[in-house]
Amino acid sequence: MDIDFNEYKLRCELHGHDDDVRGICVCSDDNIATSSRDRTIRVWSLDPSDKRKYTSSKILLGHTSFVGPLAWIPPTDDYPEGRLVSGSMDTFVFVWNLINGENIQTLKGHQMQVTGVAIDKEDIVSSSVDQTLKRWRNGQLVESWEAHKSPVQAVIKLPSGQLVSGSSDASLKLWKGKTSLQTLSGHTDTVRGLAVMPDLGFLSASHDGSIRLWALSGEVLLEMVGHTSLVYSVDAHLSGLIVSGSEDRHAKIWKDGVCVQSLEHPGCVWDAKFLESGDIVTACSDGVVRVWTVRHDAIADQMEIDAYDSQISQYKLSRKKVGGLKLDELPGLDSLTSPGTSDGQTKVVREGDNGIAYAWNMKEQRWDKIGEVVDGPDGVADRPIHEGVQYDFVFDVDIGDGEPIRKLPYNRSDNPYDAADKWLLKENLPFAYRQQIVEFILQNSGQKDFNFNPSFRDPFTGANAYVPGQASHTAATPAKPLYKHIPKKGVLVFDVAQYDGILKKMTEFNTTLRSDSVNNDKSLTELEVSRVGAIVNILKDTSHYHSTNFADMDIALLLKVLQAWPPAMMFPATDIVRMLVLHPHGASLLIKHVENNNDLLLDLIKKVTEDSALPANLLTTVRVLVNLFKNSSFHYWLQTHHSQILDAFSNCYSSPNKNLQLAYSTLLLNYAVLLIEKKDQEGQAQVLSAALQVAEEEAADVDSKFRSLVAIGSLMLEGLVKKIAIDFDVESIAKSAKASKEAKIAEVGADIDLIIRQ
Repeated sequence: MDIDFNEYKLRCELHGHDDDVRGICVCSDDNIATSSRDRTIRVWSLDPSDKRKYTSSKILLGHTSFVGPLAWIPPTDDYPEGRLVSGSMDTFVFVWNLINGENIQTLKGHQMQVTGVAIDKEDIVSSSVDQTLKRWRNGQLVESWEAHKSPVQAVIKLPSGQLVSGSSDASLKLWKGKTSLQTLSGHTDTVRGLAVMPDLGFLSASHDGSIRLWALSGEVLLEMVGHTSLVYSVDAHLSGLIVSGSEDRHAKIWKDGVCVQSLEHPGCVWDAKFLESGDIVTACSDGVVRVWTVRHDAIADQMEIDAYDSQISQYKLSRKKVGGLKLDELPGLDSLTSPGTSDGQTKVVREGDNGIAYAWNMKEQRWDKIGEVVDGPDGVADRPIHEGVQYDFVFDVDIGDGEPIRKLPYNRSDNPYDAADKWLLKENLPFAYRQQIVEFILQNSGQKDFNFNPSFRDPFTGANAYVPGQASHTAATPAKPLYKHIPKKGVLVFDVAQYDGILKKMTEFNTTLRSDSVNNDKSLTELEVSRVGAIVNILKDTSHYHSTNFADMDIALLLKVLQAWPPAMMFPATDIVRMLVLHPHGASLLIKHVENNNDLLLDLIKKVTEDSALPANLLTTVRVLVNLFKNSSFHYWLQTHHSQILDAFSNCYSSPNKNLQLAYSTLLLNYAVLLIEKKDQEGQAQVLSAALQVAEEEAADVDSKFRSLVAIGSLMLEGLVKKIAIDFDVESIAKSAKASKEAKIAEVGADIDLIIRQ
């Protein structure tokens, strides 16, 4: 239906999600599905008592990480309300029966986050950060192909039958089956959202801040520019209207390429979709779904509109900045009781909802009011404020050692050595930090070519500044940003074992097998039990690892137990192998059993991760894998099989067993270190995806979360996946970490935040 453009107004708000709402699927004007970072999908149905509103009719539970893309399969005889398809960061695609909310199919095949789902007749097509598109039919994978050389961020089906994919490589591709028909270039950053434009072609939304309308020929028909940040989603209506959602907190409505209205939100707009009626549904990072309308009889009550306007005002006020600082962080009028230090010194104080500038009158010894400070566009002021005084820069300095973050004000006209000296005195810090602070100032102020002025005299000693290790006339060397916990160098191991307990448990299990007529032949002889004791004695004596050796039969004996004993009894032997790989000779013998077609470690992984996997087996096996990183002989094997290994243990991050959580996070951290060294981008991306899952897990142990965050930061700083991490919305993870009460979590969160801004 055609609709004339009138201004959209709030129709209703849908409350229920506990975290960001990430995706929207319009099943009909009466039924809407939404996905969330809270791992749920909610189905909202028109409220029969108030046709303006929707109520939550179903909650679909099953995904173990945040849920993103959604698609609706229309009703059939078997499914009279249709089916819903969802993709998640947990790598699964689920198909749901909307009659009862049951998961009727689990499609497993992607190695990383599922970013898009589309319906193609009877098939489901999914896109993923693993760079592939996959086609599913009747619950089975029937086609899979590498679609781009970077993560695939979206996929849609056109009425013509072709598929379109968008990628982090900034390109789009048209597909007929698995055959690429055309690659479309033009965007300069990640293509994040796609939509069909009725009768014209299709739309793309990009992190470059633009929306493009493409003809099927590949020609760009329109480019729409107006957002001030990343654009995440786009949709079109039969009327010709287009809506887009962005990080800039606005859903923008476009007509004939021109933005005709911006709907402001109290957070990022992850998705926006049209209902058939022309109403718009938006998904916001504040966890609320909103419906907007141009129909006067559907507009919310004035009280609801006023409440929303007040919410926006409060949000903007909380973020309002004057001179680079939040308004509520400015000093009050009482700060004017302290005298200035020089004539004309300016100070900005808060008066009500405004920042008011004052200047110090040295002659009259008073603060004279100048007037209100007016910010530039989007509240970004020209110069930041520290303690009410304007500076060119106000840096956050983390000196480590558990000390709080310090504020360091600096003007480009200052001598950096002078500024460093004054600041160190003010903060009562040792002058050993001097050169480090100077280099920090030069790096972060962009004064890489600063030349020391020989006429400068130290204000406290009267002498020229001394730059350690160089003549004072040379340019100071800029320092790299200071990070507290990243990058991680070297690997971690689990090198403590309760040998007496291990032997006792193994002997107990062996006695049980001997008395079992079915498994008697799998038990160890007295001689073999004695030999296990001898192996343990060698492992106990760590001071002689350089001179002690094992026999081939020792390795064969342990592997016999791992292969033959029932799963419930094998974990003590696995624990011995964990320590064996830390012994140089033991590791050299073990690797012979993984470098051939009969890979016993892969067999072990398969055995312990089968149905009804036991936590003890998972824990000891993951610890074995962690310790393998200590010996470079295993690095090729670990790199080659990284995908199998990470897939096999992918559910460990949500285990209630904190020791298992920690082991899994340590595995990810060691993999990050190795794959950075090997410059393996595909492997780094999979580790990043897994580490992000741990970082987002609310129930994750502090140490587990910390190690996953260190892995993320290291991969972003020294690896090849910084852009992928930003596409994964790592900024919100860093923000959450920075707010943690756990000091080391907050510190590594700050590290990641600093990388994002570099």
